[in-house]
Amino acid sequence: MENKRLYSPKQVREVLDRHGFTFSKGLGQNFLIDGNIVRGIVRGAGITKDDYVLEIGPGMGTLTEELALNAKKVVAIELDNRLKPILEETLYPYDNVEVVYGDVLKLPLREIIDEKLGGGPVKVVANLPYYVTTPIIGRLLEEELPFKSISVMVQKEVADRMVARPDTKDYGSLTLFVSFYTKPEIILKVPKTVFMPQPKIDSSVIRLTIKDELPDTNRESFFKLVRAAFSKRRKTLINALSTYGLEADKDELRAALVRAGIDETVRGEDLALEDYVRLARELPKL
Repeated sequence: MENKRLYSPKQVREVLDRHGFTFSKGLGQNFLIDGNIVRGIVRGAGITKDDYVLEIGPGMGTLTEELALNAKKVVAIELDNRLKPILEETLYPYDNVEVVYGDVLKLPLREIIDEKLGGGPVKVVANLPYYVTTPIIGRLLEEELPFKSISVMVQKEVADRMVARPDTKDYGSLTLFVSFYTKPEIILKVPKTVFMPQPKIDSSVIRLTIKDELPDTNRESFFKLVRAAFSKRRKTLINALSTYGLEADKDELRAALVRAGIDETVRGEDLALEDYVRLARELPKL
């Protein structure tokens, strides 16, 4: 395999043609064909021989192969059963890889981690189809599984939103959702030219390092508050909150803002994570 790594475009085409495989647009399939990017993802994710890795969307095994060379154990979750004979061929040399076929949004991830990945901690690495990026990341974070980090390939625009700063156009509810659970960092810019077939937009790989401790606030109240604050971006925070239908009138909202040390004239995009955490504590009716 040393001279026939799976990121060679010629090798990719030979394998796919041999199995009569055709790409599914509906599944958002785009396979990596650049060795520098593949190695950069694994290096940026900080994968070592001590790590258990959960990969989502192995495709034909290009990234899986690099993970297998660097990790202790890799479990890859693949939705498309048509890739089974291809993955059996491409991953045959690696005895530290296991492929599970199914939908990552429905599979019992905790059971998989307990039974196949030593119970954790686990590092997640994924080249996600763009159309399911947010639901998958949402599930991985909300279930508080034993993850150390989640390194995912996403649309460049989505990555920019995840790491955005307050008072910028990219800053919003996704930023705050991600930063509630993790410390996000873009580790690699990925041009569209390194995929087969080539997508229309560039991508980025973002590493989400799971926080040791989550913010000290009611989670449901926090996210309800964030959704309300960004429901009307151009309105002041108090007007956005009062028109969202929260169980608090303007006077109660105004008093809560004062207690949290927040000016009532600010907009939702002006506040940092810590501000929302404080305000959520002052609005128990949410």
